[in-house]
Amino acid sequence: MNWRTPRRTHRAERAVAAALVCGALFFGTHRQAHAQGDAPLAFAVIADALTRPADEAPVRRMLDAIGRDGGIAFIVYDGNLKGAAEPCRDSVYQSRHEVLDASRTPLVLLLGQRDWADCSGAHAGAYDPVERLDFVRQLFFTDANALGQSALTLSRESDVARFRTFREIVRWQSQGVAFIGLNVPSPNNHYLTAGGRNGEFEDRAVATSFWLEHAAESARRTDMRALVVLFQGDPDFSRYEHRDRFAWLRFSRSNQPRDGFLELKRSLVKAAEIFRGPVIVIHGTDAPEPNGFHIDQPLRNDKGLIVTNLTRVALALKKPQSQWLEVQSDAQWHPPFRLRVRDVKETRAREPIAPPPETPSQLSTPFVPYPDAYPTPSSAPHLGLPRNDLPESLPAPPSMPLPASDLPPILTPPQSSPPQSSPQSSSPQSLPPIFPVPATPASAAGK
Repeated sequence: MNWRTPRRTHRAERAVAAALVCGALFFGTHRQAHAQGDAPLAFAVIADALTRPADEAPVRRMLDAIGRDGGIAFIVYDGNLKGAAEPCRDSVYQSRHEVLDASRTPLVLLLGQRDWADCSGAHAGAYDPVERLDFVRQLFFTDANALGQSALTLSRESDVARFRTFREIVRWQSQGVAFIGLNVPSPNNHYLTAGGRNGEFEDRAVATSFWLEHAAESARRTDMRALVVLFQGDPDFSRYEHRDRFAWLRFSRSNQPRDGFLELKRSLVKAAEIFRGPVIVIHGTDAPEPNGFHIDQPLRNDKGLIVTNLTRVALALKKPQSQWLEVQSDAQWHPPFRLRVRDVKETRAREPIAPPPETPSQLSTPFVPYPDAYPTPSSAPHLGLPRNDLPESLPAPPSMPLPASDLPPILTPPQSSPPQSSPQSSSPQSLPPIFPVPATPASAAGK
């Protein structure tokens, strides 16, 4: 009897049809994910805005102004939610939590020097900084959500069993860009010179290196187009110490204090090697900046070569209670990032975003050296690292590209005959990875 053959045939046909449908759904979802990753992205960075109770009202207005801009995906508060002269009392932190959590836009809080590291001073109430850090962790970082009235889910390092206490160290992704938020305060990353084990610093340094390097590996595997690292402290990139295997043979000791940012800078070099794409580092600085921020490429590896795919943005807003740094990114732009300082007065006028300059010679700040071309991240399958089961070891990172030129890391002379094409079609070899957008008359007047 052959009556079973048609039934088997129908079953095979249905199985093939189901496989085709599943394949179409998979490739459609994959294509949609890449399309979303190529979409434009804009986010805001604020810092040092809350220094006294009188600052709470203008900061609320600033957060409301940012919230009215539908193009801002999220806000990063880059440290110092209290002033240097304010005591580290519970009531101060609770009041600031209410201000930041009222933001309409998701807000990612990163801790800074005044938030816990300086609490041991008499002006701050002579608190134990480690105890204050634990209190801040429990108050601001209770779950995986960022602050604010809109949802933004973060991956916290506390999800890793080895680092349960480090709730403030986070990472997230948006429109094809990976973000890493660290707890790296000034001054000198809370490195204490007293005798004995520097327990808090040493444990946090290990956690920071682990998170930074594994986040870079995850971003590479998931084909992120850029990596943005944010923290509060100024790591003094000009002071990069080489590894010396025979330092213990030298009996002379330097009077210069130990660099508390040394491990961070080594991890940034390694993260840039792992990721291979554009890496943007944003941090605060006490140095005055006429434009509100400064762009350069100061990091060198242990051979003294410039890390050409890492660009630093040092932030120093003139009016932190009413100004913020807006960062725009688009995969179709060359270079892919643009910066400008915005003001509450500008948002009230509802002015459109100024168009980008037509030639590099029109920029108000000098260019920084740019590598020949960023290597395309590996096309390995999307192997997202589990949050609770990260690997103990990573594959050997690829060799790092050589510097783009022998020019100094900050200044690059403009070309004698700039290209006629627009920045969107310019070659990456002739442009830095990010450049500032000239301020509009309204924003310039508000500075």
